[in-house]
Amino acid sequence: MLAGLEQGCCGETWNLSHPERVLAIQSRYAAAGADCIITNTFGGNRLTLARHHHAEDVAEINRAAAKVARQAFGGKEGYVLGDIGPVGGMLEPYGDLTAKDVGAALAEQAQALVEGGVDAIILETQTALEELALGIAGAKAAGAPFIIASLAYDRTMDGKFFKTMMGISPEQAAAFAQEHGADAVALNCGTGLDMEAAARIVSLYRSSCKLFTMAQPNAGLPVLEHKKAVYKQTPAQMAQAVPEVLAAGANIIGSCCGSTPEHTRAIRAVVDAFNAKG
Repeated sequence: MLAGLEQGCCGETWNLSHPERVLAIQSRYAAAGADCIITNTFGGNRLTLARHHHAEDVAEINRAAAKVARQAFGGKEGYVLGDIGPVGGMLEPYGDLTAKDVGAALAEQAQALVEGGVDAIILETQTALEELALGIAGAKAAGAPFIIASLAYDRTMDGKFFKTMMGISPEQAAAFAQEHGADAVALNCGTGLDMEAAARIVSLYRSSCKLFTMAQPNAGLPVLEHKKAVYKQTPAQMAQAVPEVLAAGANIIGSCCGSTPEHTRAIRAVVDAFNAKG
């Protein structure tokens, strides 16, 4: 069984002026035991970059980010996951974005990441199946070696169910990802999406498809302090539920919002112990 570690979060877009800062952060996660590093390209598509007057820098940003993520491993073996986040708008008829424009933007970003040498494309924090389908198609067209469909869920008030913002269940997402040619179905971010919730969702994934599964939950539930969301779950607390996620069948496990390299280090220790048992 492959049970890898991933540094991951819904990060900011690559900053061309300070690549050394990105490298320093990602290197800390690699040193803590991450086998996979996600590129800092969450908002690196043309539609999002246009809002910041960098639409023409799509290729340069994504290729450079892939290169830096590779450098973060310091020469040791590791996997670079090219990160593609949502475009930040609603597709027609709910919004004013056309499928043609969104599809082109996602395909362009995927192409640049593949040219940069990524080992996989991860379409993360997805909530709508329409955009996810366009992302998978773009990644396939770009020749991505491996495609990960990662959705963000919110826990219902009674704690019994999980749905994306657009009402998609884990079972629906898993079946959809498999039907459209993804290689893995994952989860990341979302409201109430901690490590224990991740175990439940992975179990639902495994019962709904035959894809590889990946879990990137948050470091517990955030609290508001001084008008800022703060995650207070310690590395040890987060790692306590890792055996549940692995037992549910996760092939890759990592962390998202609120996590640090120390959270990765704690998860790594549990994964190593789990794998040692055979």
